[in-house]
Amino acid sequence: MLMEIALSLPDVTKKEIEALIRAGYYSSKSDAVKDAFRTLFNTKPALKLVSAIELYRSSEVSLSKAAEIAGMNIEDFKHMLSDRGIRREIKPDTNINNKVEEIMEWKS
Repeated sequence: MLMEIALSLPDVTKKEIEALIRAGYYSSKSDAVKDAFRTLFNTKPALKLVSAIELYRSSEVSLSKAAEIAGMNIEDFKHMLSDRGIRREIKPDTNINNKVEEIMEWKS
């Protein structure tokens, strides 16, 4: 997923990023921002959990993807949601009949 974000940074920060690109530390502003967020999430791992919960709550990611983002296994993530009073919605698989038919055809 490609997302374009407009950032408003102080002029001095913009100049620092441009200097790092000229010096060869980063190939683009995008690479510098990606590294900044990797560093942010590494130094403040609770933010990864908060983002995973919010993405899951808004149905932007599946339970398994949210657990992966949070750096947890699915069962631990489920327990964490429960401990925080967050209800999980279990949605039926609307393609189940097609999948059963495919399996039955494969077996024959």
